[in-house]
Amino acid sequence: MDLNRTLRSHDLTPGEVAHRSGVAVSALHYYEREGLITSVRTAGNQRRYHRDVLRRVAFIRVSQGVGVSLAEIRDALATLPEGRTPTKADWARLSRTWRSSLDDRIARLERLRDTLDDCIGCGCLSLKSCTLANPGDVLEQYGDGPVRLVGRG
Repeated sequence: MDLNRTLRSHDLTPGEVAHRSGVAVSALHYYEREGLITSVRTAGNQRRYHRDVLRRVAFIRVSQGVGVSLAEIRDALATLPEGRTPTKADWARLSRTWRSSLDDRIARLERLRDTLDDCIGCGCLSLKSCTLANPGDVLEQYGDGPVRLVGRG
């Protein structure tokens, strides 16, 4: 909880945020424990969320949906202003910081898509050697696992 934030008359209850964002109240509490969103407390110690949390929750959901870790999401959200809805410029700045990482992730996914059918029949992705895709076990020097798919080989 951010102690610098004040309660506003148009703040949302956890149920309202859950309904509007499509996430469970328990997820909101988890996001808050993880430092991804913040709330303020009423005199009765009930949580209330400023409306800008809706965009943050949407960002969290979309980011998680494409495989971004919560740590990366937390770091990104830390660059956004507190207490107000981020502007287009705020989001553009955040986007620039993720561009390289997302490009790398896209390249890995494309490599997986384009090479996965080589091993679909035998399921050897967890083995160190494969006489079909790795004759002579030449990839052994890179270690166990799917070295062709993770860019080590």
